[in-house]
Amino acid sequence: MLIDSIKERFLNWKEEARDRYFELGFSKDQQKGILIIFGGFIAVGAIFFALSQGGESKAAPMPVITLPKVAPTPSVIIVDVAGKVVKPGVYKLDLGARAIDALSAAGGAKSGIDLSDINLAHVLTDGEQIIVGAPKTITSTSKSSKSKAKVTSGPININTATAAQLDSLPGIGPVMANRIISYRQKNGLFKALDELRKVPGMGAAKYAEILSQIKI
Repeated sequence: MLIDSIKERFLNWKEEARDRYFELGFSKDQQKGILIIFGGFIAVGAIFFALSQGGESKAAPMPVITLPKVAPTPSVIIVDVAGKVVKPGVYKLDLGARAIDALSAAGGAKSGIDLSDINLAHVLTDGEQIIVGAPKTITSTSKSSKSKAKVTSGPININTATAAQLDSLPGIGPVMANRIISYRQKNGLFKALDELRKVPGMGAAKYAEILSQIKI
């Protein structure tokens, strides 16, 4: 439709131009040259007009894709180093640090302190406490009794106690001590004392017997 309209206008203009230029007395060659030049102008104008009509259509906007945010994985842990160390306090360590790293951060143990009750290769967890030089437990055996009586010099922290320390509690043998440590390693630190009841084999009577000698 557009090309036909332009063509019709060109033919009409050509007829008008021919009559006018004939009146001006141009030769046939001059008339042909003038018609060719003006015809070229009209053709170029038609092309630009067609392009401008086609350029008005706009491409549909591309959809915006929003990726879900992923929470960053913590790369550090915070531990409490207490007891007989050079610089007791709370320290920030790299994730995967071990007990020996916490001890080094606190300046190391004081001179003469026995570290045999601490597993220095133990992998630390966030919020854990390490007590260096904790009071030793004392075990006494009575000949008149089939069971040994166990006495401790203070409450034992069930989150940091070694198997030997747990074994010193009344009614707690090596098997139960290892069960407590295995539960702690699998489920994390105890949040409350009564959570100790979840350890297999820890009955109500045994729990009541050691309640006054444990802490968190």
